Amino acid sequence: MFDFISFIPRAVVQGIPLLFGATGETLTEKSGNLNLGIPGIMYVGAISGVIGAFFYEQSAGGNMNPVLAVVIPLLTCLLGSLLMGLIYCFLTVTLRANQNVTGLAMTTFGVGFGNFFGGSLIKLTGAEVPSIALSATSACFSARLPIAENLGWFGQIFLSYGFLAYVAVAIALVAAFVLRHTRVGLHLRAVGENPATADAAGISISRYKYTATCLGSMVAGLGGLYYVMDYASGVWSNNAFGDRGWLAIALVIFTVWRPNIAVLASILFGGLYILYLYIPTGTDLAVKELYKMLPYIATVIVLIIVSARSKKENQPPASLGLAYFREER
Repeated sequence: MFDFISFIPRAVVQGIPLLFGATGETLTEKSGNLNLGIPGIMYVGAISGVIGAFFYEQSAGGNMNPVLAVVIPLLTCLLGSLLMGLIYCFLTVTLRANQNVTGLAMTTFGVGFGNFFGGSLIKLTGAEVPSIALSATSACFSARLPIAENLGWFGQIFLSYGFLAYVAVAIALVAAFVLRHTRVGLHLRAVGENPATADAAGISISRYKYTATCLGSMVAGLGGLYYVMDYASGVWSNNAFGDRGWLAIALVIFTVWRPNIAVLASILFGGLYILYLYIPTGTDLAVKELYKMLPYIATVIVLIIVSARSKKENQPPASLGLAYFREER
């Protein structure tokens, strides 16, 4: 029989990086910026956190402070992700560069940046294997509630995760509330839908685009940090992140730009991503690769359904991917 008790926690852990990335991209796209650099930003967030954790572990030796072991990687991760967001905004908002080209360039740059510094750290350790193990820092990030083991299936499904998993859910729910029920969210949606009208109403287009994109980049960067410190148990190896950044962008479309829906959808995507491990396929690698396509197939199906229904609330922001020229207002 299919073991749901072990499958669901693994799907959740697999889906949390996607939830961080999707929430960050949703905030960005609501301002009208299409940031295809999310995979690169998540990669930079991950390596920035690894750099902070590596040097703190080296300096602290065996006397690590659990608070600093968490705070330092978090701050370096957020700083690296913020800088990526600022670069993207400078190019697309201030210089009005093409958003698609800029995003793809940011992804290429982010992966190269991560691999360069990751390789440098690996050389510093002198390890025989091409990876870095930050087990002490990972233990702080992945610490579970002590009572989880005593609560049976409930504890295993709901309480057996590191604190960043709950932070991801909280950020998604807060983002959904802000977008739908606050004046700031209304202004942000107005900027994404019709920047000329929003500008005429006195809303600062550049400020909202910068703020939403930088915050979105920082949230997405946390997804990369979670992947390394929790999912991968503190082990960094170049090019190990896979296609999770692109899955996060697909998740935005799948959830029709609603962060609250992304909470459950990320678990679904995480489950579809690892489903091939639970379905017997023998030694047929081709079948396993087909199962890995399930998240993308689901996204295409939802996109077709949403497009056919043509509901306004299920469509992307009207000015998504378009540079705003005030002179043309």
